[in-house]
Amino acid sequence: METDFDKKIRDYIKTMPSLPTSVTKVLEICNNPNTSPADLNQVISLDPVLVGRVLKLINSAYYGLGQPVTNLARAIIMLGINTVKNLALSTAVMGHLPAKNKAPGLNMEGFWRHSLCVGVSAKLLAKKRGIDAKLAEEYFTSGLLHDIGKIPLNAVLSNEYMLTVSAGDKERKSLFRAEDSIMGLNHCTAGAMIKNAWKLDGAVGDVIVHHHNCDEYEGDHKDVLYSIVASNWFASFSGIGFSGDLRPEKPHARIWEALGVSLEIFDEIEKGVNAEIEKAEIFLKINSLSN
Repeated sequence: METDFDKKIRDYIKTMPSLPTSVTKVLEICNNPNTSPADLNQVISLDPVLVGRVLKLINSAYYGLGQPVTNLARAIIMLGINTVKNLALSTAVMGHLPAKNKAPGLNMEGFWRHSLCVGVSAKLLAKKRGIDAKLAEEYFTSGLLHDIGKIPLNAVLSNEYMLTVSAGDKERKSLFRAEDSIMGLNHCTAGAMIKNAWKLDGAVGDVIVHHHNCDEYEGDHKDVLYSIVASNWFASFSGIGFSGDLRPEKPHARIWEALGVSLEIFDEIEKGVNAEIEKAEIFLKINSLSN
């Protein structure tokens, strides 16, 4: 039965603009295992803004190339299909969300730094475990967007959300559980609404919905999901940014077993996290075409 809070969140999400047609097409093409850079080039070349983003990324400090790249097809080949897909998705989603903090529940600057930390940590964790570098951006984007369900909760139910964040700390329970007990819905539920509205399939959508209930997950993206669960705990426990979760739950032992690592692996990658966060901020600023 839909509650008043559910309806408010659903109505708010309806007001959020749909993803641009070109981005939707890019995601559709990239989800086809037979996609080639030429297929992607054909779609992106019809969107001047997306062309600019791709070229700006390949020529940015994020990659640090010596010679400028001006050919779109070459840029796509150099970046890889997954990176281009995640660039299109990340910048489109970020462009739809509030840039400034307008609600008391969560400080948006702290929220995005937490999200960046999760994405960066998951990407570094993937590399440390020998995951193909071409797939690493999937881990980054999934981490970046994992908490997107908090956006409508914070925007629509800001006073209630502020109380929920405080109650979670006082009652020594995770924010996810405090949301359920106080508000009757949580950010994974709200995230599922966004996933469905924006048709966010694949690892990104699954992570948004299941990163706090991964025991129930039987999909094809367990490695990405478990990496986000571990990285989310690390970011919250380390206090990098602010997710609103002052009592994060430690991942179950089976998460570490499935990943083939222990929590000590974050001691090894921690030094690189801040530097990678700075690089990731460049990645996200690609949605601006100003020099």
